[in-house]
Amino acid sequence: MTGSLFIAARACLDAASPDDKVAATFAAAEAFARGELAIDEDAPPPEPIGMPGRPARPRLVHPRELPRRGLGSDEGRTAFLHAVAHIEFNAIDLAWDAVYRFRTMPAAYYADWVAVANDEARHFTALRARLHDFGKDYGHFDAHNGLWEMAVKTAHDGLARMALVPRVLEARGLDVTPGMITRLQALGDDATVAILETILREEVAHVAAGSRWYRWHCERAGVDPRNRFIELLHTHAGGLLHGPLNVEARTAAGFDPEELESLLASLA
Repeated sequence: MTGSLFIAARACLDAASPDDKVAATFAAAEAFARGELAIDEDAPPPEPIGMPGRPARPRLVHPRELPRRGLGSDEGRTAFLHAVAHIEFNAIDLAWDAVYRFRTMPAAYYADWVAVANDEARHFTALRARLHDFGKDYGHFDAHNGLWEMAVKTAHDGLARMALVPRVLEARGLDVTPGMITRLQALGDDATVAILETILREEVAHVAAGSRWYRWHCERAGVDPRNRFIELLHTHAGGLLHGPLNVEARTAAGFDPEELESLLASLA
């Protein structure tokens, strides 16, 4: 594969089936690592994306329409696996959209988000294989479209994108995943635990990339990153932050002590 990174990113976004999206992602990430995809400084502006490529299923519904299931049954566990797989499938597109949408960024920015896309595709593949162990596949359960809706809200502003997607939506995974690991360990589900431990470890680096480029944008815009983050959180994502926070993981992912103190105060 040779050519433009932006064209390759758009092809990954447009790929509809899980197999095609994962294959396109792996191929593009490998080509980029070999230096075969150029960051075209003269590329035209990105074209609008209403929705990235999606398979016919899962059916996308409002989050309130998704039933709550416990982990004690196989049905509940497969529904949980499916929900996490859906997050990772969307995360592939979110990473590629960060590449495709925002032009004239430093080369290190594109290297970060291509690597994130590759990681998310591996995570999705592992979760899908675990679903197969239970006789199910991605698309068996309904899902929601909240992750991509946030991408649409922030398509105009790289600063807002870095604040609200990696540092809010993905950081939420840092908070909730340790508890899910503990519950699955109690059930003896070591196979799922191993997948979640890998995801948790690698998502810290993803959120850290968001923190890094969020602060880069803030410095360029001459705004205070702590105050702007709280403003964006209250304006666009007030209902998405819940305690308890994984302070250790968030610190490793680039949240400073004052920022964490403000977030904790907002939950009090």
